[in-house]
Amino acid sequence: MEYATAREETWHQPEFGRPSLARVQTPTSSSKYFHAQHRRFFRGEGSRCRGAVHEQPDNAVVLCVDEKSQIQALERGQPVLPMVFGQPQRKTPSYLRHGTTTLFAALDVATGRVIGECHAQHRAIEFRKFLNTNNRSTPKELDVHIVMDNYATHSTPKIQTWLKNHPRFHFDFVPTYSSWLNQVERWFALLTERAIERAAHRSTRELKKAIFDYVEAHNEDPKPFIWGSPDHLVGPMGSDVARMSLDTAAA
Repeated sequence: MEYATAREETWHQPEFGRPSLARVQTPTSSSKYFHAQHRRFFRGEGSRCRGAVHEQPDNAVVLCVDEKSQIQALERGQPVLPMVFGQPQRKTPSYLRHGTTTLFAALDVATGRVIGECHAQHRAIEFRKFLNTNNRSTPKELDVHIVMDNYATHSTPKIQTWLKNHPRFHFDFVPTYSSWLNQVERWFALLTERAIERAAHRSTRELKKAIFDYVEAHNEDPKPFIWGSPDHLVGPMGSDVARMSLDTAAA
């Protein structure tokens, strides 16, 4: 790399983890190399996720899995006042915290159905319990492809042992900085907007009931997400990720 110093080259090596743009202060030629490295990584890992999501394998179920951790049960001093003509939504700045819960969720890419359960903690033990739930909830004759991020909890020895004992399960990890490939992230946003953000929960029991009520209502008439432009996820020359959007199948 022309013009780059030894210290700057260090931050381009993959073994040093996530490079930081703030640490790389080089001329344009070095900056282009920095971005190209991420594009090559995206084309490798992202292609597998794209194949699972957009070109669903035969005789297989594709589940987008993630955790929404530390959801707070908040009780506000006054009810949230909804937005009306000429007035924004209003809510009191003070509130009481009544504990937290973590939601483990799996979105079926083909049908839009969601499998969800809550746990007090976010560890490999809880994740393994959720994998067992997915194992019971999917047809035994089908393979299961799980699209998720590479969080440490997803790759512990306990999980690797579970995966060997359940050969029909396959993990497809989304690339770093590409959580938007995981469709359950968009479902989490809907959950927050429609069931959590404006409500008051006086205990974690009330919070979990609101979450499970929303999951049940969603599964009564599930609709899969669709990509705005799936054929342009990555350009033919390895260009940057195209602008994309997720919309529900029905208006």
